[in-house]
Amino acid sequence: MATTPTFLQDSKDLLTQQGFTIGETWYHGTSSALVSSIKENGLKRSGDRDLKAAAKKTMATIGNNYTESVEPVFLTQSKELAFYWAEQTVRDRSVRIEGEEQPVVLAVKLSEELNSKVKPDVGAASLLLVKEGEHFMAYLAGIYQANGFDAPEIDLMKADRLEYLNKLGMAYYDADIDAACLNLVSE
Repeated sequence: MATTPTFLQDSKDLLTQQGFTIGETWYHGTSSALVSSIKENGLKRSGDRDLKAAAKKTMATIGNNYTESVEPVFLTQSKELAFYWAEQTVRDRSVRIEGEEQPVVLAVKLSEELNSKVKPDVGAASLLLVKEGEHFMAYLAGIYQANGFDAPEIDLMKADRLEYLNKLGMAYYDADIDAACLNLVSE
């Protein structure tokens, strides 16, 4: 995994003993290959059509049905965490889609009314039970420790909803996000 570019390293400004503070801007990590479509169409729930089409084709080849689910737009309050998820997107796409892709981070500025609809991603509990979740928790622990805090401890079965947002930086918005609300984060 690449080192997070310096201009995206914001944990030193956001992290407290209680977790990540929340500002007026959310972030979304994705692949550079999707940016032109996102700039034109905004962030769509269940996003990456190419990756879903490739998965559907693979499942059809082996004789299985593929049921597409509608997932929300995943957000975080940290550019650093968004970069982590962008790297995962690039990695996942590289398995099925050829091309040179780079991780990128989008800033998401929502109106006050829309911002109130961003929710803690409690569904992330299932992610944290698999290997990908273990990798994220190790990455997260590194961020906490680099900033002088103990790694977050979270009991997935008993955690308060806000712990997913504050301690883990996991949120979602269950609607499409208009392109006018988005900006590519660059140096």
